[in-house]
Amino acid sequence: MENIFSLPPYEMLSGNKQRLLVDRLNQLNVHHQKRCEPYRKIHRAWGTLGREFDMLEEFPFLPIRLFKDFDLMSITQEEVIKTLTSSGTTSSEVSKIYLDRTTSQYQTKALSIIIQDFIGKRRLPMLIIDSRDVIKNRRQYSARGAGLLGFSNFGRDHCYILDENMSLKLDELQGFLDVHRGETVLLFGFTFMVWQHFYKELTRRGISPDLKDGILIHSGGWKKLSEEAVDNITFKRALNEVCGIRQVHNFYGMVEQVGSVFMECGEGYFHAPVYSDIIVRETDNWSALGFKQPGIVELVSVLPHSYPGHVLLTEDMGEIIGEDDCPCGRKGKYFHVVGRVPKAEIRGCSDTYALEDEAHAV
Repeated sequence: MENIFSLPPYEMLSGNKQRLLVDRLNQLNVHHQKRCEPYRKIHRAWGTLGREFDMLEEFPFLPIRLFKDFDLMSITQEEVIKTLTSSGTTSSEVSKIYLDRTTSQYQTKALSIIIQDFIGKRRLPMLIIDSRDVIKNRRQYSARGAGLLGFSNFGRDHCYILDENMSLKLDELQGFLDVHRGETVLLFGFTFMVWQHFYKELTRRGISPDLKDGILIHSGGWKKLSEEAVDNITFKRALNEVCGIRQVHNFYGMVEQVGSVFMECGEGYFHAPVYSDIIVRETDNWSALGFKQPGIVELVSVLPHSYPGHVLLTEDMGEIIGEDDCPCGRKGKYFHVVGRVPKAEIRGCSDTYALEDEAHAV
């Protein structure tokens, strides 16, 4: 892993990256089959116990839903230092992801290298468009809390600008901007909350803070915004109009593979870093699809050491646009996520928060 972390995140061409990932995933298969009894039983049932694979598409995948139904871990209870839970509606079961110190360090290191490629190595003054209450429990985090905590590492002088009732704290926002006038500011928040509690509130009050040098990173699902006819382009344009912000990066990721996030480049595509990759599969026979063919997203990651989350079938639909030739210059696969599998549960942090907010209002 130290050799992998020494590599630039977006410079390895497809052939070399395939060999690196296949080698590491074969190692993880062996590790998890030895340490996780349910995972070993699954491979025994598949007839793949102890087998090595030559291509990424050959590795058996786990449906992501299994993490809702089973405690899948490759460590002892004594080795668990943190438990992450997925976003989900209030009536649903959540995934439970158990981290040991090794996996936590891998995730932190990978995320740091990825984000530095987009914002540089300096820690920037940081506005967090959320409430500090979300991260109070240090032993157990929701996906939202894990995201806030993970991304807070890239900032300094953190300012949470929503209170416990999700109301915008304008005095604190303005005080922060006065202190850091002329500096590049990092903003982080989940998509729906940025729109509902930041953009809409600024618009309602007729306030236009100067954030032309700001960098916004956001994520969390678009279902609720799509109901308001707000897409990615509209979202960026609206924020630029109200506060001048020009750099906005969405990212795609999930609690089951924290750390290996897929950042959106300036061309509007998500990118797979050296630590992870994407496969898109046919919905009927699970065969791997080529470029610009929508199907179910499968994600692989070299990071999960404490649980068998290295090859996962998601409940998202996507399409790979190309590989190694994105106009932004980054190598690797680049792709779009086009929605959820029909009848799949809503689980993005933004969308589940929006549903919970509606329920509380009722």
